[in-house]
Amino acid sequence: MLAVVGDLVEDIVVWADEPLRVATDTAAHVFRARGGSAANVAALAAPLVPTRFIGRVGADAAGVSLADDLATAGVDVRVQRAGRSGTVVLLVDADGERTMFPDRAASALLDDVDDAWLDGVALLHLPAYGLEREPMRHELVRLAGVARARGIRVSVDASSTGLIAGLGTEVALDLFRAIAPDLVFANEDEAALLGLAGGGAVAASVARTVVVKHGPLPTDVIVDGTLAERVDVAPVADIRDLTGAGDAFAAGFLAATLRGSDAAAACLAGHASAASVLANPGAHATPGSATRDQDVNRDA
Repeated sequence: MLAVVGDLVEDIVVWADEPLRVATDTAAHVFRARGGSAANVAALAAPLVPTRFIGRVGADAAGVSLADDLATAGVDVRVQRAGRSGTVVLLVDADGERTMFPDRAASALLDDVDDAWLDGVALLHLPAYGLEREPMRHELVRLAGVARARGIRVSVDASSTGLIAGLGTEVALDLFRAIAPDLVFANEDEAALLGLAGGGAVAASVARTVVVKHGPLPTDVIVDGTLAERVDVAPVADIRDLTGAGDAFAAGFLAATLRGSDAAAACLAGHASAASVLANPGAHATPGSATRDQDVNRDA
């Protein structure tokens, strides 16, 4: 089983149909969807491997709806309920790039997780958004320690350059080292900010394997600080919304890893999963694009 710990929030996705007109109206389409980096990974992995989500939602109708929606996606949902549920507003321009306005509310306050929620888990995934503030920061480090003591593999997603800059690069790196993950995901900008790009001593100190995504360019797999492989990305047409592409990549990669794939094959599964969300609002796959029978995952 894959377990993902982190945020479950409502996404309000605004697709701008024209350049932003400051101080007046801008034509747009607006969508509401279940979101949160951790919830996205869980929902997209669930058709591929048994998946559990661990997090916190508000003690409100929104929290009930969000948890129920995630469970409908096939996820084993374990949530604490307190306060109010979070919301993220995402402004997506005509090229698919996003500007995000997060208010994570209850989802950022996870604490005192029942260790039994890790029972049966083989791989624990932690988006770094959960490291933004206490008490959740300490709780993720603690859960990683529980996982390591049980022989559970741990992965971390760097998540956001804004998050890393807010923490400070050295603080972010120290938190990653405290978690001691087996695997770290980062996009090109995150890797550059953290000093992981191309490998080297910093990459080796953070995790045995670091996977750096370069959008449509080949994905780098760095092992023990050395660039081990570059995996080509198949072209994707009709890209409208990059929201959740990194979460989808993580879902595909981790699911393939749990099913026995090597890093190169897991990258291909991650690429296919990421491609499945690029035409839709938020991190939601096109129906039928990611199933247990998908060839890229079965053969990986």
